[in-house]
Amino acid sequence: MTTLKTLRDRTKSIQSTRKITLAMKMVAGAKLRRAQEQVEAGRPYARFMRQILGDLAANATALESPQPLLVGTGKTDTHLILVATSDRGLCGSFNSSIVRYSRKFIATCQETGEMVKLFCVGRKGKAMLEKEYAPLIVESFTEVGYPRLQFSDAQRIAESLIKMFEDGLFDKCTLIYNHFKSAMAQEVTTQQLIPLQTEKPSTDINAIYEYEPDEDIILGQLLPQNIAVQIYTALLENSASEQGARMTAMDNASRNAGDMIRQLTLTYNRTRQAQITRELIEIISGAEALA
Repeated sequence: MTTLKTLRDRTKSIQSTRKITLAMKMVAGAKLRRAQEQVEAGRPYARFMRQILGDLAANATALESPQPLLVGTGKTDTHLILVATSDRGLCGSFNSSIVRYSRKFIATCQETGEMVKLFCVGRKGKAMLEKEYAPLIVESFTEVGYPRLQFSDAQRIAESLIKMFEDGLFDKCTLIYNHFKSAMAQEVTTQQLIPLQTEKPSTDINAIYEYEPDEDIILGQLLPQNIAVQIYTALLENSASEQGARMTAMDNASRNAGDMIRQLTLTYNRTRQAQITRELIEIISGAEALA
């Protein structure tokens, strides 16, 4: 039978845990507001960057030397998958959903005969993927965005990615991350980075553009910059999604801790009442025996 001391100790332990989860929920909520503001500010820039490149790339086939980042190598033999997760846990299914989708994506690529390589951003994703795909991991970045996410973090990843492409280590690159919808909803999203998947040129405005210098030189400067911008936007989406998932997870943990505390308190009171009743019966029975 559980003793009163055991119930008291367990209740105190859960109360301490509940204080931690409530504090983590408040911190995640504060960080979520800032991360959401950054996401909303960064999305239009990334979208218009893709539109501009779409306009520039409309006549890419007419260029004397098409940019490799735009048209690729002409092959799809080797597929590099850039999996972006977080370095911290206690954020619900945020990391596991990305890894689970990545496993399915890897299996699909392998079924089509592609050689798969992995580029991991974030300690959690790497730890989960290397259990099954350790030989496929060719590069990894951790502690990205701490103490605060900067564009330079995305630039470092983009530079490493472009160097690997220039060295001929892969033919195609796809980014996997969590798209932020709300604090309770995130959607695993894929985006092809190399060769660039451009949006269709806008037909709403029939304008004629003149480029100075020419399209080839502009593309040579914008394409590497665009990869950094798209990675940075994905990291912002991940950051907001992570904080939203953590806030939701800590809220659920706090509610569960509260339910456990109420149940333990009820059990404690019943056990204490039963113990008092038993002691009273023993006293009365002893007094009757002496009478």
